[in-house]
Amino acid sequence: MRTVETQFGKAPYEQRVSIGGHQLLSDVDASKAGSDSGPSPHEYLAAALASCTGMTLKMYANRKSWGLENAIVAVNITRVDDVERFQRNITLIGNLDTEQTARLLDIADKCPVHKALIGTIAIETQLVP
Repeated sequence: MRTVETQFGKAPYEQRVSIGGHQLLSDVDASKAGSDSGPSPHEYLAAALASCTGMTLKMYANRKSWGLENAIVAVNITRVDDVERFQRNITLIGNLDTEQTARLLDIADKCPVHKALIGTIAIETQLVP
C-alpha cells in the first residue's frame, strides 16, 4: 500500500491529501467551521468501506461467473454513546438467485476494510524531526 500523506490546505481545516500521484482534499463542513472543500475524514472512511465492499463483491462474482451487473453500496457513519456505528446498505443488480444473493451478502463482510474495522487495530505514532 502506498503511503498517505496530508498537509494543511488553503481553507481553515482543509487538508491536501497525497497518495502516490493522486491529489485529494479533505475538509469539514461549515457547521464545523470548515469550507467543505472536500469529503470529511469520516466520509473518506465510509468511502473506503463502500468501495472495498463493491470491489470484493465484483471480484467474487466474476470468479464465480455470476450475473452481478452492479453493486451499489451506501455507507453512513454515526456516533452513538462513544461507538462509531456503520450502516452499510447494499443493492445487488443482476441475474442472481437467492443462494447467490445470500452468499454475496456474506462475502461483503470479507472485504479487507471491513476486516480491518472490526479487528484489533494498533496505531503507532511518532514525531519525525
